[in-house]
Amino acid sequence: MKKLYFIFNLQSGKAKISAKLGMIIDIFTKSGYEVTTRPTQEKLDAADSAEYACKNGFDMILCSGGDGTLNEVIQGIMKCDKRLPIGYLPAGSTNDFAKGMEISTNIEEAVEDIVSGIPSLCDIGSFNGRKYFTYIAAFGAFTDVTYETPQLVKNLLGHVAYILNGLTRLNKIKSYHMKITFDEQEIEDNYIFGMVTNSSSIAGLLSLNDFLYDDGLYEVTLIKTPSNMIDLQRIIHSLLNLDIDLDTRYIKSFRTSKIKFECDEEISWTLDGEFGGTCKCAEIENVKQAVQFITKKAEENDGN
Repeated sequence: MKKLYFIFNLQSGKAKISAKLGMIIDIFTKSGYEVTTRPTQEKLDAADSAEYACKNGFDMILCSGGDGTLNEVIQGIMKCDKRLPIGYLPAGSTNDFAKGMEISTNIEEAVEDIVSGIPSLCDIGSFNGRKYFTYIAAFGAFTDVTYETPQLVKNLLGHVAYILNGLTRLNKIKSYHMKITFDEQEIEDNYIFGMVTNSSSIAGLLSLNDFLYDDGLYEVTLIKTPSNMIDLQRIIHSLLNLDIDLDTRYIKSFRTSKIKFECDEEISWTLDGEFGGTCKCAEIENVKQAVQFITKKAEENDGN
C-alpha cells in the first residue's frame, strides 16, 4: 500500500478545505493509499512536515492551502535528497501557481486529477542559496500587499483584497538604485519593481504567456522609476491591461536562468507571496526540474 502524507492549512482561503477532509481521505484510501494527516499548527510547520515525509518512507505529499503553504512544503522538500512528488489541492485566495499549472481549484476535481494523474517536472527558484520559491521572487512596489493584507480580508475578498490594498500604497512607492547582472550582461538604473517568475498569473492580475515550468528559465520583469506621475499611471495601465510591452521605456522583460541584484540598501523581497527577508544582494538561480507535481493526464488537458 502506498503511503500518503497529507499536509493542510485550515486557515487558507475561505477555510473551504475543512468541509472536504472526509471526502479527500476517503477517495485516497479507496485508491490504495494509507493516509497520514498533518494540519499545520504554526509558521514553517508545513516545511518541517514535508521534510519529515521525505525522510520517513512516504510515497507522496498531498498539500492543501494557499501559495504560502505550498512554498513551505517546497522549503522542506528541497532540503532532502529524496524529493517526494506533490499533489496540490489549492485552497488559498489567489492560487497563482495552481492557475498556471492548470490545477483545478475545485477540490473534488483536483483530488480526482491527482489520483489518476502523472508526475510533471517543475523548476524551483533558489534565493541566495538558502530559501526557495515556486513561482515568484519580487521586490518593490506592491510586493508587500500579499503578505501584509490580513488573512481575514483575504478570505472575504480574494483578489479584490489585493487590488484595494495595493491602491492604498501608490503614494509610498520607493525607488532603488540597483546593479543587475545576468547572462554576462550588466545593467544599472533606478527601479521601483522587479520580479523573477515561473507562473502565468501573478496575484490574479498580471498574466504572462509563452513559458514552460520545466525549461530552466525564469521570466524577469523590471520597472524603471518613472519621471513623473503621468508616466507612473501609464505603467500601472500597462500592468492592469495585462500588457507589459505597452511602455518599453520603463518596462524591461527577458529570460534567464540566473540573476543577481545588488543595491546599497536593504531591500525587502517576497517569495511566493510571503515575506522573504531583506538583503542588499539577492542571487536567484533556477533549479531545473527540481520537483514533481502530480497533474492531470495530457490527454485530459487537450480535451481528447
